[in-house]
Amino acid sequence: MRRRRAEKKKIMPDPLYKSLVVAKFINKVMLDGKKTTARKIVYKAIESLAKRVNADDPLEAFERALENAKPSLEIKSRRIGGATYQVPIEVAPDRRNALATRWIITYARSKVGRDMTEGLSTELSDCYNNQGSTIKKKDDTHKMAEANKAFAHYKW
Repeated sequence: MRRRRAEKKKIMPDPLYKSLVVAKFINKVMLDGKKTTARKIVYKAIESLAKRVNADDPLEAFERALENAKPSLEIKSRRIGGATYQVPIEVAPDRRNALATRWIITYARSKVGRDMTEGLSTELSDCYNNQGSTIKKKDDTHKMAEANKAFAHYKW
């Protein structure tokens, strides 16, 4: 058993776009081990996104949408001397990807009356245009971090 942090599992790039980001996104969309279904959903959503935003390269449009959804700051609770402070910290690159992916998929699933492909496509196009639920979540996170900037010296 390792005494340090566990090694990260290596994943293979997706077969269509040869991208690790898309492969990780597919894995997050997947439910009950149905990777083929998840791939179909994500690929259709990316193609639909490219049509909605008039992009030539679907992968580039997807990556831009994901980049717009990534938070740069977040808050963590620190307990100091009996008081709990909300301390703003910068987000590590891997965590930025994970948070953006999680938020996009969560809000896509919560869209009522639509299938996952349509919901995911809508959420991605909203992210591409810097609007929608995911962007609001990112902005709320940034506002919270900005409001608690006074406690930044507790970061360690």
